[in-house]
Amino acid sequence: MNKNLKLCNNIIKTFTVIYVKRCFGIIIALVLTLTVSCFSASALSKMGSRSQEVRDIQTVLKSKGYYTGNVDGIFGTKTKNAVTAFQRDNGLTADGIVGEKTLKALGISGNNSYGGYSSADYELLARIISAEARGEPYSGQVAVGAVVLNRIEHPSFPDTLSGVVYQKGAFSCIDDGQFYEPIADSAYRAASDAINGLDPSGGAIYYYNPQKATSKWIFSRPIITTIGQHRFCS
Repeated sequence: MNKNLKLCNNIIKTFTVIYVKRCFGIIIALVLTLTVSCFSASALSKMGSRSQEVRDIQTVLKSKGYYTGNVDGIFGTKTKNAVTAFQRDNGLTADGIVGEKTLKALGISGNNSYGGYSSADYELLARIISAEARGEPYSGQVAVGAVVLNRIEHPSFPDTLSGVVYQKGAFSCIDDGQFYEPIADSAYRAASDAINGLDPSGGAIYYYNPQKATSKWIFSRPIITTIGQHRFCS
């Protein structure tokens, strides 16, 4: 009788240990799942986020005419409203939160890098080239892109691509609406070549069309080269 009781006790203990281990394993799995979910949620760009990705989002939204604030990498009310409007226009859930689908629609990928520039910078450079050099020879399009990049390295200009492009009064195409026209395929190629170091402008930081320019100051700048209708100068 004692032997049977002892055997029963051992069996109960064994099953108890197994049950506790399984329960513990389930708890650990649930904790890990919740942790991953929390990290995934925090990785989304939303109100209060501060990151390079937010800068990229603002850059693209600004280039498309949705965002009018500063490209500062801070996801505030203006950014959320711009995201929501973009999502609504593109058949996405208009919640103001930038997830994978919205990033894809914006053309932003964290895995894409163009010579150290983000996919949003690449898109912005192509857009300014298309607007400023539409109808110009291909080398002239690359040269315009090079001027933008040269300004980033020059102490007299902002040190980011978006800062250079959106600097007040820098590019007339932003004011006359040409900036928001569809981007030409050649402008994407020109942006890529400029980012990869091609510079037909010879290091220029200015360019102008002598038939359209009205500033007397720009005519005083030393000319480096002329490509198409543009004079490139230092």
